[in-house]
Amino acid sequence: MAQRARLHGRCGMMDIKLLALDVDGTLTDGSVYMDGEGHEFKRFDIQDGMGIAMLRRQGIEVAIISGRFSASTDQRAKDLGIPFVFNGVKDKLATLVSLSEKLNLKPEEVAYMGDDVNDIECIKWAGLGVAVANARQETKEAADYVTASSGGQGAVREVADMLLKRGR
Repeated sequence: MAQRARLHGRCGMMDIKLLALDVDGTLTDGSVYMDGEGHEFKRFDIQDGMGIAMLRRQGIEVAIISGRFSASTDQRAKDLGIPFVFNGVKDKLATLVSLSEKLNLKPEEVAYMGDDVNDIECIKWAGLGVAVANARQETKEAADYVTASSGGQGAVREVADMLLKRGR
Protein backbone atom coordinates (compact mmCIF):
# COMPACT_ATOMS: atom_id res chain seq x y z
CA MET A 1 0.00 0.00 0.00
CA ALA A 2 2.86 2.42 0.68
CA GLN A 3 3.83 2.33 -2.97
CA ARG A 4 0.32 3.18 -4.10
CA ALA A 5 0.20 6.10 -1.64
CA ARG A 6 3.50 7.49 -2.98
CA LEU A 7 2.06 7.29 -6.47
CA HIS A 8 -0.30 10.18 -5.92
CA GLY A 9 2.27 12.37 -4.20
CA ARG A 10 4.96 12.14 -6.85
CA CYS A 11 3.14 12.01 -10.14
CA GLY A 12 -0.15 13.46 -11.30
CA MET A 13 -0.58 10.75 -13.92
CA MET A 14 -2.50 13.12 -16.17
CA ASP A 15 0.90 14.59 -17.08
CA ILE A 16 2.35 11.37 -18.51
CA LYS A 17 3.25 11.81 -22.18
CA LEU A 18 5.60 8.84 -22.62
CA LEU A 19 5.42 5.26 -21.41
CA ALA A 20 8.78 3.51 -21.80
CA LEU A 21 8.83 -0.25 -21.43
CA ASP A 22 11.39 -2.92 -20.73
CA VAL A 23 10.66 -6.07 -22.75
CA ASP A 24 11.80 -9.35 -21.16
CA GLY A 25 9.82 -9.76 -17.95
CA THR A 26 7.61 -6.72 -18.62
CA LEU A 27 6.09 -7.09 -22.09
CA THR A 28 6.80 -10.83 -21.83
CA ASP A 29 6.81 -13.27 -18.95
CA GLY A 30 10.60 -13.32 -19.15
CA SER A 31 10.80 -16.65 -20.94
CA VAL A 32 12.79 -17.02 -24.14
CA TYR A 33 12.14 -20.14 -26.18
CA MET A 34 15.05 -21.27 -28.37
CA ASP A 35 15.35 -24.06 -30.87
CA GLY A 36 18.54 -25.97 -31.63
CA GLU A 37 19.40 -23.55 -34.43
CA GLY A 38 19.40 -20.40 -32.30
CA HIS A 39 15.96 -19.12 -33.31
CA GLU A 40 14.08 -17.58 -30.44
CA PHE A 41 10.41 -17.15 -29.72
CA LYS A 42 8.64 -14.89 -27.23
CA ARG A 43 5.08 -14.72 -26.03
CA PHE A 44 3.45 -11.28 -25.97
CA ASP A 45 0.09 -10.53 -24.36
CA ILE A 46 -2.54 -9.31 -26.84
CA GLN A 47 -4.32 -7.20 -24.21
CA ASP A 48 -1.02 -5.43 -23.48
CA GLY A 49 -0.88 -4.65 -27.19
CA MET A 50 -4.39 -3.20 -27.11
CA GLY A 51 -3.40 -1.04 -24.14
CA ILE A 52 -0.43 0.29 -26.10
CA ALA A 53 -2.67 1.04 -29.09
CA MET A 54 -5.16 2.89 -26.86
CA LEU A 55 -2.39 4.99 -25.31
CA ARG A 56 -1.06 5.94 -28.72
CA ARG A 57 -4.55 6.92 -29.91
CA GLN A 58 -4.78 9.27 -26.92
CA GLY A 59 -1.46 10.91 -27.79
CA ILE A 60 0.74 9.14 -25.25
CA GLU A 61 4.01 8.06 -26.85
CA VAL A 62 5.30 4.55 -26.24
CA ALA A 63 8.92 3.41 -26.34
CA ILE A 64 10.68 0.10 -25.88
CA ILE A 65 14.06 0.05 -24.16
CA SER A 66 15.53 -3.43 -24.01
CA GLY A 67 18.94 -4.43 -22.75
CA ARG A 68 18.86 -7.57 -24.86
CA PHE A 69 18.60 -7.52 -28.64
CA SER A 70 15.80 -9.61 -30.08
CA ALA A 71 14.33 -9.72 -33.57
CA SER A 72 11.03 -10.69 -31.90
CA THR A 73 11.05 -7.37 -30.07
CA ASP A 74 11.57 -5.44 -33.31
CA GLN A 75 8.71 -7.34 -34.94
CA ARG A 76 6.30 -6.77 -32.04
CA ALA A 77 7.14 -3.06 -31.98
CA LYS A 78 6.55 -2.87 -35.73
CA ASP A 79 3.22 -4.69 -35.39
CA LEU A 80 2.09 -2.21 -32.71
CA GLY A 81 3.44 0.87 -34.51
CA ILE A 82 5.76 1.76 -31.64
CA PRO A 83 8.00 4.48 -33.07
CA PHE A 84 10.80 4.41 -30.50
CA VAL A 85 12.58 1.07 -30.23
CA PHE A 86 15.94 0.72 -28.51
CA ASN A 87 16.82 -2.93 -28.77
CA GLY A 88 20.01 -4.22 -27.13
CA VAL A 89 21.09 -1.06 -25.30
CA LYS A 90 23.71 -1.14 -22.56
CA ASP A 91 22.67 2.04 -20.72
CA LYS A 92 18.90 2.19 -20.39
CA LEU A 93 18.90 5.38 -18.34
CA ALA A 94 21.01 7.31 -20.86
CA THR A 95 18.65 6.10 -23.60
CA LEU A 96 15.55 7.14 -21.64
CA VAL A 97 16.98 10.57 -20.80
CA SER A 98 18.08 11.15 -24.40
CA LEU A 99 14.66 10.18 -25.77
CA SER A 100 12.92 12.41 -23.21
CA GLU A 101 15.12 15.33 -24.21
CA LYS A 102 14.42 14.66 -27.90
CA LEU A 103 10.68 14.73 -27.14
CA ASN A 104 11.14 17.81 -24.90
CA LEU A 105 9.73 15.96 -21.87
CA LYS A 106 10.51 16.43 -18.20
CA PRO A 107 10.96 13.34 -15.99
CA GLU A 108 7.53 13.90 -14.43
CA GLU A 109 5.99 13.45 -17.89
CA VAL A 110 7.58 10.01 -18.28
CA ALA A 111 6.49 6.62 -16.97
CA TYR A 112 8.85 3.66 -17.06
CA MET A 113 7.95 -0.01 -16.48
CA GLY A 114 10.44 -2.76 -15.68
CA ASP A 115 11.07 -5.91 -13.71
CA ASP A 116 14.73 -6.32 -12.85
CA VAL A 117 17.73 -4.54 -11.35
CA ASN A 118 18.80 -3.05 -14.69
CA ASP A 119 15.51 -1.11 -14.71
CA ILE A 120 15.88 0.52 -11.30
CA GLU A 121 17.68 3.67 -12.46
CA CYS A 122 14.96 4.33 -15.04
CA ILE A 123 12.19 3.60 -12.53
CA LYS A 124 13.71 6.10 -10.09
CA TRP A 125 14.31 8.76 -12.76
CA ALA A 126 10.83 8.67 -14.28
CA GLY A 127 7.96 10.65 -12.81
CA LEU A 128 6.06 7.37 -12.56
CA GLY A 129 8.23 4.31 -11.96
CA VAL A 130 6.38 1.01 -12.29
CA ALA A 131 7.43 -2.53 -11.42
CA VAL A 132 5.45 -5.56 -12.53
CA ALA A 133 4.03 -7.93 -9.91
CA ASN A 134 6.71 -10.56 -10.49
CA ALA A 135 9.60 -8.07 -10.47
CA ARG A 136 12.66 -8.51 -8.27
CA GLN A 137 12.04 -7.22 -4.75
CA GLU A 138 14.58 -4.39 -5.04
CA THR A 139 12.88 -3.25 -8.24
CA LYS A 140 9.50 -3.19 -6.51
CA GLU A 141 10.98 -1.17 -3.67
CA ALA A 142 12.25 1.46 -6.13
CA ALA A 143 8.86 1.78 -7.86
CA ASP A 144 6.02 4.21 -7.24
CA TYR A 145 3.54 1.58 -8.32
CA VAL A 146 3.60 -2.22 -8.45
CA THR A 147 1.10 -3.83 -10.79
CA ALA A 148 -1.30 -6.55 -9.70
CA SER A 149 -0.53 -8.40 -12.95
CA SER A 150 2.72 -10.11 -13.83
CA GLY A 151 4.90 -9.20 -16.79
CA GLY A 152 3.57 -10.60 -20.05
CA GLN A 153 0.21 -11.24 -18.41
CA GLY A 154 -1.57 -7.92 -18.58
CA ALA A 155 0.71 -5.64 -16.55
CA VAL A 156 1.16 -3.16 -19.40
CA ARG A 157 -2.60 -3.10 -20.02
CA GLU A 158 -3.15 -2.44 -16.32
CA VAL A 159 -0.92 0.63 -16.45
CA ALA A 160 -2.40 1.77 -19.76
CA ASP A 161 -5.91 1.59 -18.33
CA MET A 162 -4.78 3.48 -15.22
CA LEU A 163 -3.15 6.24 -17.28
CA LEU A 164 -6.17 6.54 -19.56
CA LYS A 165 -8.62 6.75 -16.63
CA ARG A 166 -6.53 9.43 -14.92
CA GLY A 167 -6.32 11.42 -18.14
CA ARG A 168 -10.10 11.89 -18.30
